Amino acid sequence: MKRTPNIQSGIHIKPLRKRIFENWDLYLLLIIPIALLLIFSYYPMFGLQIAFRRFNVSGGIWGSSWVGLDNFRRLFATNKIVQVFLNTLKLSGYQILVEPIVTVVFALMLNAVFSSRYKRMIQTISYMPHFISTVVMVGILVQVLNNRIGIYGKICEYIGVNAVDVWSMPNAFPHLFVWSIIWRDMGWNSIIYIAALSSVDIELYEAAEVDGASRLKRLLYIDFPAILPTFAVLFILKIGSMMSIGYEQILLMQTPLNLSSSEIISTYSYKVALEQSSDYSLGTAISLLNSVINLVLIFLANKLSKKISGIGLW
Repeated sequence: MKRTPNIQSGIHIKPLRKRIFENWDLYLLLIIPIALLLIFSYYPMFGLQIAFRRFNVSGGIWGSSWVGLDNFRRLFATNKIVQVFLNTLKLSGYQILVEPIVTVVFALMLNAVFSSRYKRMIQTISYMPHFISTVVMVGILVQVLNNRIGIYGKICEYIGVNAVDVWSMPNAFPHLFVWSIIWRDMGWNSIIYIAALSSVDIELYEAAEVDGASRLKRLLYIDFPAILPTFAVLFILKIGSMMSIGYEQILLMQTPLNLSSSEIISTYSYKVALEQSSDYSLGTAISLLNSVINLVLIFLANKLSKKISGIGLW
């Protein structure tokens, strides 16, 4: 069938073969990133079948016996999965509710600073913790919050108060984890909101001032609507990774005494597969279940966001 021009738009759509032939050099540049994506992102997905096999190192993936859903039955037969699932929800829910709000408030406050000199200084100071490695950051926390030799312990000793060991308190772990992440990433995460605020037409602020709008009203009716689409997209992405919070930091912050609230799905999967029993099949089953939950959550969050605000990823 002969391709006809698009009469409504007045644009003639060239066949794909002709577009590739005319721009072959641009398409050639796509070979490397596509190859990297296939090799390092899609090819490893074949390893997910370990969750349905009784994995044997000597036999490899294809030489291991197929057991179907037996690994998932073993997973749900233990009471441990319920605890780690609830801990993951608690920590990720706490982070998702608090971190975006603090970041947006910080971005709005920073946008309200008139002096460009002080704004750059605040931005530099707030960005710096983001570049500290997780190991170093946890080491700083351990030293500062040590109840004997740390700053926290010395302050309590100076004022005559008995310093409790916060690292041994399961109830304190969620606060230590979430607020340390906020301290590290608040400035860095605010960049995208500041970029959205910088795109607002200055005439809107001038017109609002002429109409007598207060700073609070300008914040509510100009600044906040400007960052709402960005906030919605980032919130959906955050929900999509709700069950995959950074296990490196949690693993470093774990102690035998706070394990009841710090053990999450990612750390449990790591320990099952590589530390405790070297059960690769069960560890893969835990990770696969975690990924499926994340996929469902991102679809639900996108649907809810489109229903409430009309903004979504697709």
